[in-house]
Amino acid sequence: MIVAVIPARGGSKRIPGKNTRSFCGKPIIEYSIDAARQSGVFDRIIVSTDSESIADVARNCGAEAPFLRPAELSDDHTPTIPVVRHAVKWLSENDQPVEFACCIYATAPFVQCADLVTGLNELKNAAGSEFAFPVTTFPFPIFRALTITDDQVDMIWPQHELTRSQDLTEAWHDAGQFYWGTAAAWMTANGIFSANCRPIRIPRWRVQDIDTIEDWARAEGMYQTFSQNTQPAPNPLPAPKTLPAPKTTP
Repeated sequence: MIVAVIPARGGSKRIPGKNTRSFCGKPIIEYSIDAARQSGVFDRIIVSTDSESIADVARNCGAEAPFLRPAELSDDHTPTIPVVRHAVKWLSENDQPVEFACCIYATAPFVQCADLVTGLNELKNAAGSEFAFPVTTFPFPIFRALTITDDQVDMIWPQHELTRSQDLTEAWHDAGQFYWGTAAAWMTANGIFSANCRPIRIPRWRVQDIDTIEDWARAEGMYQTFSQNTQPAPNPLPAPKTLPAPKTTP
């Protein structure tokens, strides 16, 4: 079985009601659910939550919420892996064994169904792979990064002060949208970033972390802009009937 697991606990402090707050006219979690549905690759789409109200919203958006997440996995410090591990274990015990699971964040309105399909193909076709997730480049060379202490500016890597930008190593970061993994990896791994990961390269204009109200406003502005211009809007593809050929990573 191939499942999507969307973690969405209640009690967000920085953005109250974050996981079901209206984003450009609909609950933000609905974008993740829609992308999963449109991808056509999931047998079940599960929302893992400790909140009955979030569970109701998830069901209205077309997902399942077959259990409430236990309190020990619902605090501010609970990482992603134990939450997905709990869902994989629950499904294996109450339905059928899970082969692949994709954790899709509830506040990822820019996630695209085509990227979800690509991630599954990467995981299936790259020997020894345990995880696959989207990455994007930093907008400025990180090796020119500065620190400020008591109004004193210092370079973190002073050896690169005179290095040309084009000669610096390109740096990438996690796009914070979704993580594909084998069931075995979710059940045993202590972390996701390793040599057994496959990167899915996506452009920066489709990446915005949403942790503060300012982030939220910026993301809504980005979404509205991309929906109105010639750039493809998030989730533009219909659900494919079959998986496309594996993407060749450059």
